[in-house]
Amino acid sequence: MNTFLKAVTAGLLALTLIAIIGCASTEDRQGTGEYFDDAVITTKVKAAILNDPTLHVSEISVETFENVVQLSGFVSSEEASRQAVAVAGEVAGVKSVLNDMRIR
Repeated sequence: MNTFLKAVTAGLLALTLIAIIGCASTEDRQGTGEYFDDAVITTKVKAAILNDPTLHVSEISVETFENVVQLSGFVSSEEASRQAVAVAGEVAGVKSVLNDMRIR
């Protein structure tokens, strides 16, 4: 019985270590926690753009990787582009904003 308990304990320890290593981040891959942090930031940026009466959230795509937000899509003017970058930059947790929007 004691050998069985040791084998089960060793197996559970091995599975736990595999799960921890599998969720770890690398230079080009986010860990699970980082992915969810970025998803929250993306949602907050989209909400901030939606709440700005001068911007149209349907025209602007938002992606986040390691707290860096990338805005892309088409906007009606240079002022709208600057406003979207400013709004995104004010969201808590955003390190920087990359502007890849085009003027239509």
